[in-house]
Amino acid sequence: MFDSLSGKLQNVFRNLRGLGKISEGNVSESLRDVRMALLEADVHFKVAKDFIESIKAKALGEEVVQSVHPGQQMIKIISDELVTLLGSQNQGLHLTGNPACILMCGLHGSGKTTSSGKLAKLLLKQGKLPLLVAADVYRPAAMDQLATLGAQIGVPVFVMKGETDVIKIAREALEYAAGHQCNTVIFDTAGRLQIDENLVQELVRLRDLIKPAETLLVLDAATGQEAVSVATHFDKALNITGAILSKLDGDARGGAALSFRHVVGKPIKFMGVGEKLDDLELFHPERMAQRILGMGDVVTLVEKAIDRIDASKAMDLEEKMRKGQFTLDDFLMQLREMKKLGPLQDIVGLLPGGSEMLKNTDLSKSEKDFKRMEGILCGMTCQERGSPQILNARRRQRIAKGSGVTVTEVNNLLKRFDEMRDMMRKMGKFQKMMTKMGGAGGLMGKMPFGR
Repeated sequence: MFDSLSGKLQNVFRNLRGLGKISEGNVSESLRDVRMALLEADVHFKVAKDFIESIKAKALGEEVVQSVHPGQQMIKIISDELVTLLGSQNQGLHLTGNPACILMCGLHGSGKTTSSGKLAKLLLKQGKLPLLVAADVYRPAAMDQLATLGAQIGVPVFVMKGETDVIKIAREALEYAAGHQCNTVIFDTAGRLQIDENLVQELVRLRDLIKPAETLLVLDAATGQEAVSVATHFDKALNITGAILSKLDGDARGGAALSFRHVVGKPIKFMGVGEKLDDLELFHPERMAQRILGMGDVVTLVEKAIDRIDASKAMDLEEKMRKGQFTLDDFLMQLREMKKLGPLQDIVGLLPGGSEMLKNTDLSKSEKDFKRMEGILCGMTCQERGSPQILNARRRQRIAKGSGVTVTEVNNLLKRFDEMRDMMRKMGKFQKMMTKMGGAGGLMGKMPFGR
């Protein structure tokens, strides 16, 4: 995500940190590099121009020029301006009405149907009772796709196969929602390969009927500057309330994200960061700015862990580790819990300095190693995972053959597991010893810390 822009900006920052004094000359030189980085990221030229002018005006202010660390001050100004450009703070959904209606619009192929399913799942987690409405009457596969997504997440889908009148579908969908206590209705509408006046007028009539609390434009993040003209046209016709940036995980540039708010004046509310139905995140401008600047996003990583990792399992695992009762079954569970956080590359990318780390590390190999380890562990019986000491040569050969690896790989996994378990036992004993010393008024109790 934004790898190209992030890399170029970090090079600029390295040069800025070495500045001992700020002058119009070195500010202009640094900002020329920032401007080129933005244009190469397919940021709209007017957005890049206004962004640079705002930074320059603040960078040449008296407070920065006379600062002890002018380079650091410049970096802070760029960071603050980037947050402002992206929208300052997250603006979630404002759902009013019963049911509250959400109108999804956008061009064909932008990811409307998938985003509708992702949004329904997110609302379901928040305690809402959503209804998905198949209002794309021009692409038959869209109705089937939405029905499949609804079945996967356990959300009802209103479909009228063969009906071409979108207004009729909408009326009956609202009646269905009222009769089934659905408090949020998401309308997945038709798209075109380009702006089409007939499509827009159909959406206007639909909007006037359902009076949506939110009209969300789904934009493919990879469209860059083109996203600005698309967003402007839809906003003029429908008065959109915000955007969902889809396919952001595949966008190395970031032009759409950096241009949208400045030109249209509406917030980016969500971003699609993967193909799975869980891969829809709230768009936080400050966190996104930190990612772009290579500072990571630890808050989002923690939120993912809280949301996806079973807390009771984690506590049981920690208890077993302390007592030295960690088994291969626990090891397998730990691997699977880690997988819930997403690809290893995404996890590392959220850590401070993670983007730099990713340049020099092939995490695809680590992902493959994880899968091979899981395969080996699944090739064992429950008894073998619970009592690894019974794994003789014949059993190891069977496991290797069954999981498609070599016996050496099986031996290496078991060796690493034994080393890890030994280390945990030692840590557990050390912790017990320190607890006893403290409890008996021993050395720890007599230490003069904090006095």
